[in-house]
Amino acid sequence: MKRDKQWRIPAWRLLLLAALCLHGARAHAYDRLVYPLSVGVDSRYEYDWAVLRMALDKSRAQYGAYSLHQATTSMSPARITQELLMPTGHINILVRATAPELEQQFTPVRIPVDRGLLGYRVFLVRRDDLPRFAAVRSLNDLRPLRAGLGKDWSDVPVLRAAGLPTEEGSAYEGLFSMLEAGRFDYFSRGADEALREYGERRDAHPKLAIEPILLLHYPLPRYFFLRRDAEGKQLAARIAAGMEIMVRDGSLNTLFQHYKGATIAAANLRHRRVLTIPNPTLSPQTPLSRSELWYNPLNGK
Repeated sequence: MKRDKQWRIPAWRLLLLAALCLHGARAHAYDRLVYPLSVGVDSRYEYDWAVLRMALDKSRAQYGAYSLHQATTSMSPARITQELLMPTGHINILVRATAPELEQQFTPVRIPVDRGLLGYRVFLVRRDDLPRFAAVRSLNDLRPLRAGLGKDWSDVPVLRAAGLPTEEGSAYEGLFSMLEAGRFDYFSRGADEALREYGERRDAHPKLAIEPILLLHYPLPRYFFLRRDAEGKQLAARIAAGMEIMVRDGSLNTLFQHYKGATIAAANLRHRRVLTIPNPTLSPQTPLSRSELWYNPLNGK
């Protein structure tokens, strides 16, 4: 009897031991992330997932191991959003230009993935219309021309608030054909997107050209978004921590220049005529005051 009492473990010690075991298991658990597979020829997201991987690597010492995978089934933007809304969806992260509804539905990581480059817009136009755009000197000159954007894209309300007529297309690939067919006058693209997309599609759409003079600007950060649950908030905290390290040690800018530098240089952004409009859709939490997060192509910093 005495020996039994000597080796009996008090209940509070058992609870403490269980808590320590759970903590240890979490410390060595994998954070598993699955990002979307886009439809068709679409290289827009290669840089974004490279940033994500580096942010996870930079936060490994604090948060532990991780696994990162691409979904095996391609999805439309609407399907991607629905998958992230479902607790059992096939993806648990997306990257997108921010919008009020996205910040309400999901947990945003409020560090611009592309350093705000998406807000500097270069136009794909019909080659025969280049003289019309060369004559544009102000927003008033641009307003008679119709912009093309994807349905429900975040910058649709931005352009419309500035009085710029906008035509929406239901499919990303279809927008190039719509422009060529005259459904609208210019396809507004991020400065790095326009040259890459033109290079990828110039044979299929020979009537199109890069407009060489104008640069439309408005703040439009791209964020990583995760589910608004405990796991999503923890993953968002991890990604934010990793990205903050990248900002401080310069690796975010190094990655940015590796993926974007050549196209930025080829787009000749410094010598373009800049037309600036506000973005009335941005939330008060947008980190506009943190200059180190934003790229300015006019001075290259």
